[in-house]
Amino acid sequence: MSLEHELTVALDLARKAGAVLLQFYSGVTGVEWKDEREPVTAADRAANSLIVEELARLFPDDGVLAEESPDTTGRLRHDRLWVIDPMDGTKEFIKRNGEFSVMIGLAIDGIATVGAVYQPTRDRMFYGTVGAGAFLVDQGGEPIPLSVSTTNDTTSMSVAVSRSHRSPEIDAVRAALGIEREVRSGSVGLKVGLICERECDLYIHPSPQTKQWDSCAPEAILAAAGGRMTDLKGNPFVYNRTDLYNRHGILATNGRAHEQILERVAEVFTS
Repeated sequence: MSLEHELTVALDLARKAGAVLLQFYSGVTGVEWKDEREPVTAADRAANSLIVEELARLFPDDGVLAEESPDTTGRLRHDRLWVIDPMDGTKEFIKRNGEFSVMIGLAIDGIATVGAVYQPTRDRMFYGTVGAGAFLVDQGGEPIPLSVSTTNDTTSMSVAVSRSHRSPEIDAVRAALGIEREVRSGSVGLKVGLICERECDLYIHPSPQTKQWDSCAPEAILAAAGGRMTDLKGNPFVYNRTDLYNRHGILATNGRAHEQILERVAEVFTS
């Protein structure tokens, strides 16, 4: 089954939504808080509307789950679900450090299959389809094939960590794995992009607060690049669940030492 059309649409909408975000970026106003952790802006909502309306028009038989749209159980009837984060890294957007992205994923039968992650401030697009490869288009250049590193020694690995959500447990995990180098970035998608570019080898997010739209598009790209994503208990992510939360965190790696990393992470969080 070819998914070229779906990927083309995802890339086009990610770029269009990125352009909407940039229109707001120079003068960030109207910040609200959904709760004490989650800010939302007019930019989030405008990008969300653009993506959701176009997907509904182009794929009327698919379900849609988007961060800034009301969720309904109707999506559970569909085998195909578009999973949208119109702006991952809203805090980075507010801080104007550029480390935010548009993330559009397509899950089929619960599996992340197509993903696009677009960083509008740098005009960088990560994308991939499971079974068809992952690529990076940087500032309108030719697509660059992506593949994860082959490092299997954790002491030689580099870890991507959150700039605004860095967990204090990360230091304990680094010590347990013997990791010396870390790279900080904003969006989940951009951190997973670092793994696909071989700039890093793993990313650990222990919080139970991420949701399906935080992981779907990045997971599809990582899998297409040869990597692996699970929760911290080693369970695969299943999309189009009633529960939106990734209750046991996120572990994204190059796949070479995933089980070993899971074991050490479990030791850290049970000690």
